[in-house]
Amino acid sequence: MIVTGSAEHGQSRRRKLRLEDGFEYFKGEWLEAGQDPQLSPTMFLIEQGPHSRLAAHFHRQNEFQVVVAGGGTFGAHDVQAITVHYAGAYTGYGPIVAGENGLSYFTIRSVFEQGAFVLPQGRDKMVRGPKRQMHSESFPASDAAALAACSGVETIELFPPQPDGVAATRLLLPPGGEATAGAGAGTSGQYIMTVAGSLLHGGREFGRWEPIFVSADEPALGLRAGPGGADVLCLRLATRAAEYAGA
Repeated sequence: MIVTGSAEHGQSRRRKLRLEDGFEYFKGEWLEAGQDPQLSPTMFLIEQGPHSRLAAHFHRQNEFQVVVAGGGTFGAHDVQAITVHYAGAYTGYGPIVAGENGLSYFTIRSVFEQGAFVLPQGRDKMVRGPKRQMHSESFPASDAAALAACSGVETIELFPPQPDGVAATRLLLPPGGEATAGAGAGTSGQYIMTVAGSLLHGGREFGRWEPIFVSADEPALGLRAGPGGADVLCLRLATRAAEYAGA
């Protein structure tokens, strides 16, 4: 399965939501692929207003989050654009508190999930098993001059490959440059996102944050940068832990 998303779709799905505790935010799905319990990739943008607070919680699915605007904190960790966060299934994290300029981040999963289990109230729903979260160092998107000056493909490991398949890699491609995203075998799929510049795939040019999802059974995806080069994130999601197989 190869599924793509777009900024246009994300904007068309943007709406204001309110949780039971009064927390208000904007949400917009940039990539949707149904609700199959085994494979249904989804990527959505959350926009929190200044000083807003999303309570600590956990989900049943593995996920990445990519902070793309503003700043704040994820629990005890300071985050700002651009930071990559990973949370395994049934791993509590947060609260997520926005700074004075608000906080916007993508949530990225290979399986659709609706809602969250708020802590500590939802602790009885937490299943025993491996718990893990990781944060990258924050980094700026490459500017046009830096991409134009690239002499070849540069690879930056944000999260080196883990035994369960998790990995986060940044690729810098010169104008028209080509690279391979790597096969997703041993993962639950891979997201490829343009941080700056553009990527060419399937007769389309993918601009900033527009994603391509590649399932684990697909061969390695060849990437080609657009005329301005490309700063790209490749995010590989973990396979589901055996402890959670029936959850």
